[in-house]
Amino acid sequence: MSIDQLLNFLGLGNLDYQEFIWVTFGTLGQLIFFSRWVIQWLSSEKKGSSIIPVAFWWCSFIGGIITLIYAVHIRSFPFVLAQGIGIIVYSRNLILIYKSKKFN
Repeated sequence: MSIDQLLNFLGLGNLDYQEFIWVTFGTLGQLIFFSRWVIQWLSSEKKGSSIIPVAFWWCSFIGGIITLIYAVHIRSFPFVLAQGIGIIVYSRNLILIYKSKKFN
């Protein structure tokens, strides 16, 4: 399978270079965002109970920021709203985690 066939199969064959870069950027955000679940699962398996590690919140925050930028670029209000609210939650959790570590 050639690269052109692969891009067409993925629905990316008709994108110009700038659009392709934006789709790649948005996909990166989604991959970072998704990786948080893998981190959470592996951490829980290692500990033998369900836990949410700090890396989960960092992946949520960083993936959310990248995805928010992409959502603004494609002008998707529902996508912007969802990511914007999520970023507030992720930020607050990181603040609470580091605040509690400061006082312990």
